[in-house]
Amino acid sequence: MPFSGRLRQVSTHTTIVVISDDPAFLSAFFKWSLKVRLLVWWTRLLVVTRLSLPHLQLHYTTFSKMNAMLFIIMGRSKSIRCNMYVHLPYSPRGSQPLWVASWTPRRGFLHTSNIPLFPDKFSKFPHGPHFLVASEGNQFHKMITYDDPEAPGVSRIHFTGSMAELLEYLAKALNFSYSNVRPPDRIFGAKLTNGSWSGMVGMVIREEVQLAVGPFMLSGERNQVVDFTVPALIDSWRIIGARGHPEVDPWGFVFPLAPLVWAFILAALIVLAAAAFFMSSFPTNTQRKGIWLQVTFDYIRILLQQDMTVPSYWWWERLVLMVWMMGTLVLTRSYSGNLMALLAVRHISEPYQSRRQVLDDPSVTMIWLKGSGLEDYIKSVDSGIYWEMANAEKIGRLIWRTLLQFPGDVDTLVRKGRYVLMDASNGVIGYIAQDFSRTGECSFYSSKDEFLPLILGMISSKDNPLIPALNKRMMGMTEAGLFYQWLKTTEPNSTVCVNVPTKITVRTNLSISNIRGMFIILVVGYAVCVLVFFLEHLCYTTHRIWKHHK
Repeated sequence: MPFSGRLRQVSTHTTIVVISDDPAFLSAFFKWSLKVRLLVWWTRLLVVTRLSLPHLQLHYTTFSKMNAMLFIIMGRSKSIRCNMYVHLPYSPRGSQPLWVASWTPRRGFLHTSNIPLFPDKFSKFPHGPHFLVASEGNQFHKMITYDDPEAPGVSRIHFTGSMAELLEYLAKALNFSYSNVRPPDRIFGAKLTNGSWSGMVGMVIREEVQLAVGPFMLSGERNQVVDFTVPALIDSWRIIGARGHPEVDPWGFVFPLAPLVWAFILAALIVLAAAAFFMSSFPTNTQRKGIWLQVTFDYIRILLQQDMTVPSYWWWERLVLMVWMMGTLVLTRSYSGNLMALLAVRHISEPYQSRRQVLDDPSVTMIWLKGSGLEDYIKSVDSGIYWEMANAEKIGRLIWRTLLQFPGDVDTLVRKGRYVLMDASNGVIGYIAQDFSRTGECSFYSSKDEFLPLILGMISSKDNPLIPALNKRMMGMTEAGLFYQWLKTTEPNSTVCVNVPTKITVRTNLSISNIRGMFIILVVGYAVCVLVFFLEHLCYTTHRIWKHHK
């Protein structure tokens, strides 16, 4: 491990003192320390030198971004005097450092400013700097395009939404202004084969911008090249799909009774048949011997509400018949009442509630976010459900689209029902809410299955001291619940379609499609009857031929 790494391991708040009057040495030291990440914000630097301020002007930018102070020694012997200076960040070109304190042998150490030693220079910027901020449209940072009234034919962009509110909050708190800059490729950023990065992440790495809004999904690979703020939001991925049209379940006539009730009815018929067979086998019961099968069919006739004649049964048969009639009366009345209610119910299908259901249906295509850390993850795994998704891309069942294309994909592809889109939960809620605001209907649904938790935040260049300053403000904002309040206020109707019922009741005529299940059973039953008839006829004919030859 290099010396700088060992030093940072020993203490997270190390103070480094550099004593030199050689400008070349100081330049080499600053260059080396920045390269090996020695002088991060938590590391204090005190430079002791006899060089004058004009000779150190070359290092103004470096001093202003570090947690550094300059200790300049002037004079010699009894006339010696020392001044301490601090370089404020984002100061105008040619600005002089701020004189903080002085020391003389006679008066000792004396503060000349209300600024403490090693101040938190990034807590608020007195000069109001202007930042370039990388931004791209998404559900949290909505992009609005409009014509510039001062330049005909030129379009301008404006961002709204929860992330825009957060950026404005931080700008006021830290006293900076900003301009939004879109990435040329319109993506968040992914690592390319040559090791460079695309999208907004690439802009931050190349220091083309001071900050990128996002919000960006935290990943180990991204964290190696940029610094993340504390989470603005913790979310997870969900599936958005099209809701089906209200329809009657054609097999709804089975639902008035629970499966266990149907099983008990069948069991009761079997028990009655066994009891009839057993009781008719007694020697004393000569009148009813051998007709137990007819008795069983009588019980079935009662269950189906058909008529029957009651001969002079034995008393036990009459008692069983009475109990069976009372039970079937309750069952049939309950069945008819529930069936009438169920025929008035319309079912709205929401078929894809999990990743497995999507993968198991070969007719559906998945839409994932292009140029994100998730794309790299899916393409790198070699087993599991995401490996199956990577294979689905090879057969055209997975496509990659940018966030800018997502709203159009939801309105066209997903609405048809043969596509599903994967996005953050709050993003999915936003698409559903926007569609409701346009149409007044809940045409889409969000899956119950949540997967791949997301930690979302803004990013800046590696070791940028702006990040700790942003973190302090964002922690207060998060604890106050402001971000979630912005999510609600910037997205009207965000909760209207969250818990929409999948069953509704209507009053209308029944069509043949609504009760086709009963007709299917009727046709199948007649087909079985015809088959049994031919089998009986075949058996009867075969028996006569065999008997004739015998």
